Formats: sequence, structure tokens, C-alpha cells
Amino acid sequence: MKLKISIIIPCYNEESNLNRGVLNEVYTYLSKQTYKWEVIIANDASTDNSLKIIKQFVAKHKNFKIINLSHGGKPSAVLVGLKKARYPLVLFTDMDQSTPISQLSKLLPHFNNGFDVVIGSRGTTRKSFSAIRKLMTLVFLSSRRLFLLPKIRDTQCGFKAFKTDVVKKIFPKLSFFTQKRNKKGWTVSAYDVELLFMLQKQGYKIKEVPVVWVNEDTSTTKGDNLERFKKESIQMAKEILNVLVNNLKGKYN
Repeated sequence: MKLKISIIIPCYNEESNLNRGVLNEVYTYLSKQTYKWEVIIANDASTDNSLKIIKQFVAKHKNFKIINLSHGGKPSAVLVGLKKARYPLVLFTDMDQSTPISQLSKLLPHFNNGFDVVIGSRGTTRKSFSAIRKLMTLVFLSSRRLFLLPKIRDTQCGFKAFKTDVVKKIFPKLSFFTQKRNKKGWTVSAYDVELLFMLQKQGYKIKEVPVVWVNEDTSTTKGDNLERFKKESIQMAKEILNVLVNNLKGKYN
């Protein structure tokens, strides 16, 4: 069967990244591939010029689509894009292209080896992170690997590919949706951990593949300040605890 893949890029206030030409990078790579592809950009009610820039790009480039949403948070944006995906494989990737779209070539072959999910991995070092983000990452990795998904090194890399039918079945069951979580802002959370845990719990085969990663993000929605570090650390801890409690209650069976 000929390869076909849908690529979902969530967007919230990515004007600075868009002005760097990230979508041109995506198009330049994909236009050289022999397989069928589509790019679905889910704009989560950006308050900057992201929507205007994306619309101008989509109007001139084939196989790119824009969905403009009311604000619902990153998981909601991904889910809407996922519902629109037409092809048997789907890739979630971030707008900043810290993991370049070219790394997709490292993921795709593993689907022929029986894997249902193939995720990019940055390993455990984050050379371009500030000291604060390195500390947050170390704490998160240690606690997550101690209690959940001990065989997976990197759950938070924003470069993940799935069999579309598999992830469409699992993604709407995330606590973010079932427990009606707070949808304010573009908060980084551990929903990736819960998604991978649920997939593993259901017996799906997951492959982790090393990918290139350089912190290219220039958006205003993320940062290294101490206040954000504290908030995200607390949120991460809560998310991991929530997955543990849900698992003990049998909610993932």
C-alpha cells in the first residue's frame, strides 16, 4: 500500500516562528517526497498575526489546510486536526520545527515493522535549555520514569507519528477532555505521558527513535522564567499523579 500521511501542526501565537519561514521548510521537504501528504494547521485562536500569515501561505501552497478554532488549548487543537486527518498515518509536530520535518524519514520505516506508534526522542540532554529548564526536565524525567513508562526516555518531544485509526481511538479519552480541564493559555502539560501510557496499556507497539532537536522556538507562549518554571513543574507533577490515580482506579483498562 502506498504511503499516505497527515501532518498536524497546532498553532498558538507563533508569529515569530512563522516569520522565520518554518512553513516553507515543511513545504520544501514534503514537496520532494513521493508519498501523498497533507498538512493541517490548527490555529487555537492566536491573538497575534499567526492566522493572517498562515492564510497567506495556505493560499499559495498545495496540500496545506488551516482550521481556525475558538481557544481550547493545545490538546483540543490537536484533536480537531486529528479528526480532519484523511490518511492512514498521522504526525504531530510543533510549529517551531525544533525537530525538523526531515526527521520524518527516520520514523516512517518502523511502521513496516509492526509498530503502531513511532516517537522522536531527544535523549536526556537538552544542550540549548537554560539551567531552569534543565532542572525541570531532570525532575520530570526522573519522576515519570520511576512511576510511568520506564522504557521510554523522552515522552515530551513534539514529534510523534501514529497509525491514524489507533490514535483517533485513544486521543479523545485523555483526561484533558473527560475531566474538562482548564483550557486557558497554551500550558505545557503531561498529556503526552497519558497518551503514551494509554496506548501502551492497550497493547499497542511503541518505538522510540533518536531525532535531531535544536531549541528553535521564538514564540511568546513559552519561556524560561522562574515563575513559569514553578507553575509547569507543579502542573507536570499533578498530571503524573492524575495518571497514576486513574490507572489504580482501572480507568485505562
